[in-house]
Amino acid sequence: MRVGVILWPIDSWSVAREQWRAAEDLGFDVAWVYDHVAWRGITPWHDAYTTLAAAAVETSRIRIGTLVASPNFRHPLPTALAAKTIDDLSGGRLELGIGAGGTNRRSDAGILDDVEWPLRERADRLAEWVDLMDRLLRGPRTTYEGRFWSVHDAMTGPGCVQRPRVPFAVAGTGPRAMRLAAKYADTWVTAGAPRPDSGVSCFEAVRSQLAKLAEVTAAEGRTLRALLRTGAPEDPWMDSIEAYRDLAGRYGELGITDLALHWPHERSPFASDRKVLEQIAAEQHSV
Repeated sequence: MRVGVILWPIDSWSVAREQWRAAEDLGFDVAWVYDHVAWRGITPWHDAYTTLAAAAVETSRIRIGTLVASPNFRHPLPTALAAKTIDDLSGGRLELGIGAGGTNRRSDAGILDDVEWPLRERADRLAEWVDLMDRLLRGPRTTYEGRFWSVHDAMTGPGCVQRPRVPFAVAGTGPRAMRLAAKYADTWVTAGAPRPDSGVSCFEAVRSQLAKLAEVTAAEGRTLRALLRTGAPEDPWMDSIEAYRDLAGRYGELGITDLALHWPHERSPFASDRKVLEQIAAEQHSV
């Protein structure tokens, strides 16, 4: 199982630099960063791509990426240029996590436009964004007329360090998002149960989602990695090393291949003991 950690873009770089270095030194496979203009009122909030560019030159082994980039506020062309640049700076270690984005009025689309797009429109925007991003990152020249975004003779050659482009990790539990992942992505991403009040446990939700994913990927003739972004209240991943072992074993048996744990931070909803994170990393590194 590949284990990654989500780092918070909320500290000055003098502090954040040491966290990115520590994530690599501890032996984690991937270090992710949330991509928002704001998140649940937590401040300050720094830009994800600037952070990744800095992290790219501060690290040498660990893979880095967004979890997840969103069409809510990013045009595909400048995002593709940023991704190409970071892939170059990192020597080919970038992974681009992509999702439809949330509807929270305190973040992203709510702050920029104060609108809440219908579910169908959010899915349409995601599909178009991923399609155009795929074309731009493959390069070398792209012209595209879409419903939401257009580019005219965009020159993005010679392309990414990774070929044919940086890998995508597409988030979403609906049928359209899964089909999108099956067509374009190397990894599918889930956070488990869709809502705390859904009455469905994270474990049962993931079991059902993986079964549906298997059908979709079989139709495309592909197989994907399956990443669980941890954090469901009923799953105490960071309470102890024993709790982690139990949950990692159970979800691994379901078919989860990747985990994204949260770096402990007292100002986030995922505050925890860093010692447990270090124990998890040590155990993963010894496998």
